[in-house]
Amino acid sequence: MAKILILDDDKGMREFLEIMLTREGYDVTCAFDGEKALNLCRKTQFDLILTDLKMPKMDGIEFLKQVKDVCPEVLVILMTAYASGETAVSAMKEGAYDYIEKDFDIEDLTTLIRDALNKKGIKKDDAQFIKEVEDAVCFGDMIGKSKEMLKVYSTINKVAGTTANILILGESGTGKELVAKAIHESSPRKGMPFLIINCGGIPETLLESELFGYIKGSFTGAHMDKPGLFESASGGTIFLDEIGDLPSILQVKLLRVVQEKTFRRIGGTEDIKVDVRIISATNQNLSVQVKEGTFREDLYYRLNVIPIQLPPLRERKDDIPILAKHFIEKYSQEFSKEIRNISIYALELLMDYQFPGNIRELENIIERSVALETSNIILPENLILSEGLEEAQPLTEFHISDKGILLDDELENIERQWIRKALEKSRGSKIKAAELLHITADALRKRIKKLKIEEDQ
Repeated sequence: MAKILILDDDKGMREFLEIMLTREGYDVTCAFDGEKALNLCRKTQFDLILTDLKMPKMDGIEFLKQVKDVCPEVLVILMTAYASGETAVSAMKEGAYDYIEKDFDIEDLTTLIRDALNKKGIKKDDAQFIKEVEDAVCFGDMIGKSKEMLKVYSTINKVAGTTANILILGESGTGKELVAKAIHESSPRKGMPFLIINCGGIPETLLESELFGYIKGSFTGAHMDKPGLFESASGGTIFLDEIGDLPSILQVKLLRVVQEKTFRRIGGTEDIKVDVRIISATNQNLSVQVKEGTFREDLYYRLNVIPIQLPPLRERKDDIPILAKHFIEKYSQEFSKEIRNISIYALELLMDYQFPGNIRELENIIERSVALETSNIILPENLILSEGLEEAQPLTEFHISDKGILLDDELENIERQWIRKALEKSRGSKIKAAELLHITADALRKRIKKLKIEEDQ
């Protein structure tokens, strides 16, 4: 039975919450001020604290700071009648799990509490789950049994049953979409829609209509009403890949969906309410983007309720033989060949390789090798390992004259040369060049246009 502490100076609110949460099966304790609540926390290990924001002597933010020193693992939810983006950011910076406005629906509050406790692992012991899957090779469509992947599987198992938003972090090619799909398939939403959109691969104007839909006549070409992905995914899950590339104006609209579960179609006046689980992913450092002002801080905290960090392939090399065997079987069947194995020396080459493109690159290597191989085993000579771009080195001489330099022009020149190098290595393929440069294809196209590279070549 989870232990919950209610902190509120309003006696009526305390009694209401105590009755409601006791009926839900929780062990509930109440306090009317911050000092009393801190003393209770020193004596009892609570799983979750529900605290008012505005209180005399010690407000909710100050209590949050102090209680995290007493019991850093406790989950804290703030209740406020004065909710704002600044309130959310301040609370989450201090370690709050979430906040809720005081005119909440009972169902919304109980769902929020249940999600928070599920995140903490009240329902299922982590070690027990790891024991269940440690002998398995697959989890959903993911393959691997390294300790790094067992941690990922365990996290998926714990969060799948919640409605909490999840942010999947990892380099390109690590399998972020597979993680999102595994979460959906392991959740109560299984069987409902699982829709995917790449936020960096669609122009801004089209992206808005794809996400939110539009009303007939709202713009040229809008000949009929069209629902967006959020509307179509209601009851299921939407996967926002490369969320770091989401334009600023759409970040504002997404924040509303996340906070209020409502949105409007382009050209519409009616609020549409949806029940959608949001899973986001990025290969970028969103916290840096927040500091630089290119990604909203309040949206970042709303999406990053539960982060899942995917390890690059070079940090889970124990999985390379398993993955290689899987891809050999896959492409042998696809190409109607009888290849079933890989030579020891060829496998050693794979084990020594750093895989800058991660699992996606390994799959490409095996696909090419199976296509080229004429025997029934993958031999070293048919493994084509790209070392990516050369190690970073000056492409131009660095020299500053007495008159100085135009730094922006020089930086653009260096960027132009690296992009040309990547295009040359990828034989003109912008998608492959973008992978080499570890940016999205859309970002590469924008830079090519800005730097006028196509006109120069």
